[in-house]
Amino acid sequence: MPYSKFILSKAVDDFQLTIIEGDRFLPEVTPVTPSSLLRDTLKETLPWAIAVSTEKARFEGIINPVLLEVKRQIKGQISVFSGEEFTVQPEVDLTGYVDFLISRSPEQLFIKAPAVVLVEAKKEDLKPALGQCLAEMVAVQRFNQQKQQPISTIYGRVTSGTVWRFLKLVGQTVTIDLTDYPLPPVEQILGKLVWMVQNG
Repeated sequence: MPYSKFILSKAVDDFQLTIIEGDRFLPEVTPVTPSSLLRDTLKETLPWAIAVSTEKARFEGIINPVLLEVKRQIKGQISVFSGEEFTVQPEVDLTGYVDFLISRSPEQLFIKAPAVVLVEAKKEDLKPALGQCLAEMVAVQRFNQQKQQPISTIYGRVTSGTVWRFLKLVGQTVTIDLTDYPLPPVEQILGKLVWMVQNG
């Protein structure tokens, strides 16, 4: 079963997770000033992606440029994967493709541990994406353990490109920040993403 078949209740039940709803778990992070490349790109692609309003347009026009800017801000010391197959444990349905995955390794030819951040993109309503994102976060947690590079916290986010919601997985506990963070402005989202990659 691919990740996309998971709803939130199934992910929680299958992986015996505890949910904490509503808490803002990120500290106040410094907004990150985007490069002129990202500023110019979003000036052109943001109105286009909103007008076209398909998931693919939002992937290409908003989300991917923002994640590549995170890589740029961290001087290329991470890798960003898009639409990559990420099969970890087929026997418990942790199989399929992830929209976006960030690893702390600069290796770009394949996913290398430790993976730290998952991004699940949806065109509009973010709630249905929470279960899928959570299943992918569990897969990342187990992938890192299999590769003997476990990390304490896995971060996830679901986004339409213009609205971002954040999740955190520590052990068997997932915290879902029920605040929707807008883009624009991009500075706040960049700050949070950079912080997550560096502190996951």
